[in-house]
Amino acid sequence: MASTTTILFFVAMIASTLVLTFIAAKRTKLTEDFYAAGGKISAFQNALALVGDFVSASSFLGFTGLIAMNGFDGLIYPLMGLMGWPLVLFLVAETLRNLGKYTFADAVAFRMNPVPVRISAAVSSMLCTLFYLLAQMVGAGYLIQLIFGIPYITAEIIVGSVMIVYVLFGGMIATTWVQMTKAVLLMIGAVILSYLVLVKANWNPLELTQKVSLIYGDEFLEPGKLYSNSWDLVSLGLAFMFGTAGLPHILMRFYTVPDRIAARKSALYATGMIGFIYLLTFFLGFGAMAYVGRDVIANFDKGGNMAALLLAQTLGGPTLLGYISAVAFATILAVVAGLTLSGAATISHDIWLGVIRKNSVKKGEEIRVAKISTIVLGLISILLGIAFQGQNVAVLVGLAFSIAASSNFPALILATYWKRATTSGVVASMVIGALSSVILIGLSPTVMVDILHCDYCVFPFKNPGLFTIPGSFVVGILVSLVTKDSKAQHTYAELLKKMAS
Repeated sequence: MASTTTILFFVAMIASTLVLTFIAAKRTKLTEDFYAAGGKISAFQNALALVGDFVSASSFLGFTGLIAMNGFDGLIYPLMGLMGWPLVLFLVAETLRNLGKYTFADAVAFRMNPVPVRISAAVSSMLCTLFYLLAQMVGAGYLIQLIFGIPYITAEIIVGSVMIVYVLFGGMIATTWVQMTKAVLLMIGAVILSYLVLVKANWNPLELTQKVSLIYGDEFLEPGKLYSNSWDLVSLGLAFMFGTAGLPHILMRFYTVPDRIAARKSALYATGMIGFIYLLTFFLGFGAMAYVGRDVIANFDKGGNMAALLLAQTLGGPTLLGYISAVAFATILAVVAGLTLSGAATISHDIWLGVIRKNSVKKGEEIRVAKISTIVLGLISILLGIAFQGQNVAVLVGLAFSIAASSNFPALILATYWKRATTSGVVASMVIGALSSVILIGLSPTVMVDILHCDYCVFPFKNPGLFTIPGSFVVGILVSLVTKDSKAQHTYAELLKKMAS
């Protein structure tokens, strides 16, 4: 499927991002530069970077594929993904910026005993990061395999290697620039592709859906194709809504702006841009269904992840395919870089500095640990991408959202908005939330049926959020009520003052 045009777009994309990394490397001198770009990113720049960090392979490739393969039900994912941003805007953005320094655990540990909180937060954050990384790597592997015809394993190695270079040498500055560039290019590509779909449908969305109905039947325009159980749908919605406000790589971005006002503005701008992109997935998904065909899409990838690229080839030829492919690749690299940086910060800042070294390290030691962690995470992501070949990336990201919603979000809310919360309660909330999510995910149809190919599953729901999110809150509240924490009580006034500053 590769053409000269496609190759040129790919080379230009990789070359330009490597140049950005080279420039960023010269500006990354201090610890705060590596983790938070020195806190000098403007609100609009951070909004673009948030779009680049959040609208991942699951959004661009996976959501389009879900709609193309399942019709109406596929729209559930982009709608649910957008629902969490008001929570980020009103509850999280300013709180993180005022209370923390580099990671999600900074804010949670502000008035708690830092060691157990950081250990629990690190475990939860790493689980979220690894699931999210896994989804991006699967999408990247199929993309490179489709375009260049190289083996999937080779494609995974290429993507992982480029990602390691971005983070290792450029830190948050390079990651931010790559994410901003990718966000702009993605919006342009989505608009062009949606325009071509509408032109072919005579600027009538009803004609597009009628064509789908004519070819595949009305069942693809009605709910129930992907989720026949309404409670399963509610569970998915809760996971996406609360998970957005608990994703460590998204939360980390609010440390890159100079103050809480900029944090709030960046969340507001990002919400609008993400909503716009998700609106266009309707045209991309149904357009791929109508003008490419479900059978053709499934022949390339049974998960439907290549639907957007096949639509670009069908409507725009090799030039548009080359552009959309390069944008999709940049989408994956930007998100993977953000995830890897978040994971490295968790290991080096929360565990190495906060737990092992007790906040006493030699100059440059923390960054060295972060860079070693980057290499290790890069290698792990390659192995996971190979192991989970064939899974729809949007479904995999849904699992990461479930853990973030069940562990990180409840802990953040309890620690910052409830005076009675104790260290034991917050830790218990994170542990139970993460543990129950992983166990129920392992017993769900997603793993037992889709991945392990069993004839049955122990837990009937595809996403456990309906049970694990309230369970995490209940455990955190009950444990806090039966335990005492004088430090947490005495520093609550200081926390409120800090949040309002």
